[in-house]
Formats: sequence, C-alpha cells, structure tokens
Amino acid sequence: MKKFSFTINGNNYEVDILGFEENTAKVEVNGTLYNVEVQRELKLTKTPTLVRAEPPKPSPREARIPKTQSQTSNMAIKAPLPGTIITVLVKPGDKVAMGQKLLTMEAMKMENNVLSEKDGTIRLVNVKPGQTVAQNDVLVEIE
Repeated sequence: MKKFSFTINGNNYEVDILGFEENTAKVEVNGTLYNVEVQRELKLTKTPTLVRAEPPKPSPREARIPKTQSQTSNMAIKAPLPGTIITVLVKPGDKVAMGQKLLTMEAMKMENNVLSEKDGTIRLVNVKPGQTVAQNDVLVEIE
C-alpha cells in the first residue's frame, strides 16, 4: 500500500493506493474507497512457451543393457600424472590386495602413492626407481 498527499485547488487529500489490477486502481481518498480507471497503455509481456518434443521410446532391444563377460584377467595400473618413480614396493609374483600401496612417484613436486585397484598377483612391473614416466604409461600389471 502506497500513501500520497495531494493538493488540488487548495484542498489537501490523503490518498492510499490499496491495489492495482490491470488498468484499475483501488484507492482510498480521505477515508472513502474508489475504483479509479487509469488511462495508460498496458504493456503485456510475451513470454514464449517452450514446446519440447517427446523423446522416442527405445525399442525392446535397445531398452535392455546387454551383459558382457567381465575380463578379469589382467589389469594395467597406469601413471595418473607424468613424474618420476621414487620407490617400487612390489615384484612379479607378489600377492596384493585392493588399495595396497604398489609404488611411490613424484609428480608436480609431490609424492603420490599408486595403489592396487584389485586383489591379485603382480604379473609385471614396468618401472624402476629413478625412471621418468608419462601420464597413462603402464606401471604395473596385476592378474
């Protein structure tokens, strides 16, 4: 609610605007209610309506996720970043558990532990201490 004070022909009027709907204002002038029509151009905003196409239903063949044979034979542990190998803690034939520390490498002036991603036996160690490796180079293979 907004309050205004008007002086018309020397007479004072206290006006409260109670509400506004389209081009009609509900006002109270010195305690008397009036509906006042306002002469102004209405600006209607046009908000576009978004119409989205219904996505096509998948065929029964597409709806099923095919089961694939998991290949659990060998897993390659790769270098997460380029760096230098500091220590190698495993050798071929060692049994390792998931999460076990395999080696330490320096990358970006920080020591990073490389951990086993599964239980298994070390099949191959491709690095030695002091060796420089690139990102995604295979460090160790686990079977």
